[in-house]
Amino acid sequence: MIEIPSDLHPDLVPLAFLLGRWEGAGVFEFPGAEKCNFGQEVVFRHDGRPFLEYTSHTWVLDAEGKKTRPLESETGYWRIGADRKVDVTTTRDEGVVEIWTGELAEGKPQIDLVTDAVARLPFAPEYSGGKRLYGYVKSDLMWVGEKATPSVPLRPYMSAHLKKVVDPREWVGDLKDLPDDGIAFFK
Repeated sequence: MIEIPSDLHPDLVPLAFLLGRWEGAGVFEFPGAEKCNFGQEVVFRHDGRPFLEYTSHTWVLDAEGKKTRPLESETGYWRIGADRKVDVTTTRDEGVVEIWTGELAEGKPQIDLVTDAVARLPFAPEYSGGKRLYGYVKSDLMWVGEKATPSVPLRPYMSAHLKKVVDPREWVGDLKDLPDDGIAFFK
């Protein structure tokens, strides 16, 4: 179920499905880099203004699913216009800044994005653009990213399946009316 916070800016209601903290795993594979499984934490939050704040942290997982080292991190801001156009700005830890533009699909929680502009610091790896697809499927957030460099044409390189993380602080207030013994609740 998608909840819409009462203090969410009205422009952001179509993006409400993104809100919250998400965790899961995915696969990374790109020519010239080691293929790996990764874990990911993504957070979308708002403060009442007409944008969502976004953070993503990924880390390489070993064969047992334990974190071994950081993979990529990025932060950014998501906006949506009245015409369902979505604009995203991101900054990645490797020295890349991107402006993404795209669209929220009609009648379903799916967003297609493509880079509109890319800026790189001198030490950043080669990168010329990308595409991303985000979808809310059966209460999970799934995404796939494509990447291009001057020597590698656009191709999928990362994808993940994320589940929403429930914070007990969000619902513990609802427990105040429960009986103290805990047993009467089940009778």
